[in-house]
Amino acid sequence: MAADARITNAALAARTGVAESTSITGFAAQLNLAALGFPIQAVIKVRLSSHNRDHVLRFHATLTKIPGVLTAFHVAGEDDYLVHVATTSPEELRDLVLNHINVNREVRQTETQLVFSVLPGAGVPLETRTAISKI
Repeated sequence: MAADARITNAALAARTGVAESTSITGFAAQLNLAALGFPIQAVIKVRLSSHNRDHVLRFHATLTKIPGVLTAFHVAGEDDYLVHVATTSPEELRDLVLNHINVNREVRQTETQLVFSVLPGAGVPLETRTAISKI
């Protein structure tokens, strides 16, 4: 169902057993970033020097305003953030990291990984939602 963007809200709600008002929260388009002039994609791993709540919230606010940031994940583990970005060139990617991420006093370290390809997953198996909740 996640692959069928044309399914009606009523049909989705009926299949998943949730109210129509809660089954869809928005719509998204899949953009061809290279065709739009952004052929370079990367994931930037960010480690913070402090996990003070104010520092984290300040970095959150900064991160979401950086041009080129597609998605930012605040994660547990060795890294604190995984930031998916798209840029016009390797130089613009470098400048994004140096001028927008590393300049934050909360940032201790970054590691940039180029994205060779983006592969869509199968999505959440909504038809088996009740089976998943029992696991």
